[in-house]
Amino acid sequence: MAKRAKKQKKARENLDIAQRYDFVEGVKLALDCSYARFDESVDLAVRLGVDPRRADQMVRGTVVLPNGTGKSVRVLAFAKGEKEKEALDAGADYAGSDDLIAKIQGGWLEFDKTVATPDMMGSVGKIGKILGPRGLMPNAKLGTVTFDLAKVVKEIKAGKIDFRVEKSGIVHAPVGRVSFGAEKLLENIATFIETIVRLKPAASKGTYIRTIAISTTMGPGIKIDPTNVKALLT
Repeated sequence: MAKRAKKQKKARENLDIAQRYDFVEGVKLALDCSYARFDESVDLAVRLGVDPRRADQMVRGTVVLPNGTGKSVRVLAFAKGEKEKEALDAGADYAGSDDLIAKIQGGWLEFDKTVATPDMMGSVGKIGKILGPRGLMPNAKLGTVTFDLAKVVKEIKAGKIDFRVEKSGIVHAPVGRVSFGAEKLLENIATFIETIVRLKPAASKGTYIRTIAISTTMGPGIKIDPTNVKALLT
């Protein structure tokens, strides 16, 4: 424990908290500052030049990270008949209709993501007050209400994440694990940033991407120079 803390302290001595690094340097520093016993998550925080209180400046979407998130995601599908079988064959951990709804009403919540066919949403609405506050409600805007369950389930299992700008104008997203290494993390970060740039609202004026920070679960926040985005995406 003492040896690990000593290494962590030494690594942080090389970190200038006031400096803005490019993406390659930032990822390397984040990895160098990680000394936890577990495989830490690597997270990105991007502050945007938008006013989330205005509907025309809301930034929300989904993205499939090329190298996944490193987290095992338990997927539940609300479906009947052939669609139930389709979801299970695609990798869903649970699939069903009224039986699952009753189970959830009883307090069961052993899943991380949900998908549903459109015809099931009337029934799923009965548990909206349970799923909604936990961010577990299927949402057509995020592509989780669809008849193409196989495609969506496979994407979620492969590393699809959804994101939404917070009231403070910041978007948070997991982009992998320390064990991924710099190359895979940079690929995931580039894919996420590219999606954010593509979703820029027409009503957003001035600088769009204002600040970027990368951090591991136990590590410090490392500032990234937002002017480096163009170089990342080329």
